[in-house]
Amino acid sequence: MNFEIDSFRADLFAGKHVLVSGATSGIGLAIASAFHRLGAHTIATGSSTTKLTALRDEQSLVGIRFATLDVRNASKISAFVGELPRLDVLVNAAGVARPHDEYQDDVFSDVLDVNLRSVMRLSQAARPLLEQTRGSIVNIASMLSYLADADVPAYCASKTGVVGLTRSLAHEYGRLGVRVNAIAPGYHRTDMTRIFWESDDLSTKIVSRTALGRWGEVDDLVGAAVFLASAAAAFVTGVTLPVDGGYVSGF
Repeated sequence: MNFEIDSFRADLFAGKHVLVSGATSGIGLAIASAFHRLGAHTIATGSSTTKLTALRDEQSLVGIRFATLDVRNASKISAFVGELPRLDVLVNAAGVARPHDEYQDDVFSDVLDVNLRSVMRLSQAARPLLEQTRGSIVNIASMLSYLADADVPAYCASKTGVVGLTRSLAHEYGRLGVRVNAIAPGYHRTDMTRIFWESDDLSTKIVSRTALGRWGEVDDLVGAAVFLASAAAAFVTGVTLPVDGGYVSGF
């Protein structure tokens, strides 16, 4: 039983159309799967052909449309979104980190391109469709929107930018009836954080600072995403909701 999903009405998003970028693994895939289980017509995009092929064969994910999309390419985004018949929810979950290498100019630029500029590209492309449905956008920020990590300066900068962009788009799109919010994950078990949760020393330090005393799982982010996209958050916009078990508020 998945309590994160079972907390919501099973047909909550029936008839709705949801697009999730960066959804071939981790956070994006968990969120795409959640919307699908709640009745939405869900499209999950990624850039890895190998991952997309494997996911299409996954029995538990049957019904989700997996599609290739390079979020760094504005023209491909416009063409892709332009073919959609309807859109109620956009989740911008595409993200990368290149520890230690982000001090190189080309790497720094590429991380910002994927993590920050793609949010603007997809949001702008989706704007007309979301206006028609009075839909919403959920962006994925990070605890590093507020904290520093010297190993990933581009990641920190891009995720901090997501928070600011979320506020700006909320005010720009709000007059159209479109809400824009973000989630700031903490330490969740994903491939990106594997180096931390596979190390006993590093994992212990993380858990000891986290108020709830454990690692987050990707499913812990599902409820926040569904809530922000639902009618229950009809008067919520421009906010970034921390889902970090109390890590940022710790010491």
